[in-house]
Amino acid sequence: MSPVVRSGSASAAKAQTSSTSAPKAKQDEKPLSRGQKKVPGAGKIVNECLPGFSRQLAAMLSAGMPIVASLDALYEQADNPNFKNVIGQIKRSIENGAAFSESLRQFPSVFDDLYANMVKGGETGGQLAETVGRLAGFLEASAKLKRKVKSAMMYPVIVLCIAITIAIGMIMFVVPVFGEMFKGFGKELPAPTQFLLDMSKFLKAYGIFVLAGIIGAVVAFNKWKATPAGAYKLDEIALKAPVFGDLNKKVAASRFSRTFGQLIRSGVPILNALEIVAGATGNRVAGAVILGARSAVEKGEPLSSAMINQTVFPVMLVRMLQAGEKTGKIDEMMDSIADFYDDEVETMLGGLTSLLEPLLMVFLGVIIGGIVLCMFLPIFKMGEVVSGK
Repeated sequence: MSPVVRSGSASAAKAQTSSTSAPKAKQDEKPLSRGQKKVPGAGKIVNECLPGFSRQLAAMLSAGMPIVASLDALYEQADNPNFKNVIGQIKRSIENGAAFSESLRQFPSVFDDLYANMVKGGETGGQLAETVGRLAGFLEASAKLKRKVKSAMMYPVIVLCIAITIAIGMIMFVVPVFGEMFKGFGKELPAPTQFLLDMSKFLKAYGIFVLAGIIGAVVAFNKWKATPAGAYKLDEIALKAPVFGDLNKKVAASRFSRTFGQLIRSGVPILNALEIVAGATGNRVAGAVILGARSAVEKGEPLSSAMINQTVFPVMLVRMLQAGEKTGKIDEMMDSIADFYDDEVETMLGGLTSLLEPLLMVFLGVIIGGIVLCMFLPIFKMGEVVSGK
């Protein structure tokens, strides 16, 4: 165990922690069974709590505070009860003599392999504070990228939902009113109008079955998506989709570059780093490419050569990686290319948002306007309908 971690061991804890705080922690904490894999609300903890936790822990360690005293302070100010419990369990594990990285591995749903391995590298090199600080920066950058993608996708989804809801509402409740008006015309209605009237009758009669079918299809799709084959196929489609495929490739490239650079800088062996980063790209196809490259590296081939013929990651990333291998500065090259692709993603998202807004407005207008036009079409031809000509 490194000197930095030893400073946060049981002896340091006794010197830094008051006799009253420890019993309080024991009373509040809910003991977790050894080897527990899940933490309630782990996703929310990772997205909302972990970046701030890492930043504050890095600041405390840089100021010279022992690890246990730092965790004790973070435990007291934690707002999320589930994360508070995790911090308390980690602190107690360190007090019992375990290394910080070993304690983190008890909670893989919160502290994944990337986090634990980088912390282990920091412990080994005596640079725990710097490593946790880099983790904080990495988590903040990842969270920022996720927010950008999520916010860009949220707008079209909301507009589509509104359009579908309005269309169904008009077909179910407005179209029948016009249907009653057209009953006494005694003439065959225009095909678009008749189609809407038939659709309205069908939805009123069998709407509950249609809804049940849609729910069943969504449930079946989610189950298929949860299978390895389904998840892989969806990720494959995501990389080949028009426009969005290029965006997804750049997101995967950014995640790969930033994660791989951080792991290499923290002293994680390249084979271990590739295994970890394969699961951090957010795309299983990209992960399979990385694992294939790992096998080639294991046989003695340079990583850049192993990745040169793949089609998932951009050529620029491979060239930068090759330059990093030659200069011995892979981590710096990866950070640079990650920043570049972050900017590319932001630019693409801005362009897509600007393009989608008018397209969605046109789509909304076509759907709603089309229904209105179909309903008024017989009125426009009322003279012909009434006279029977």
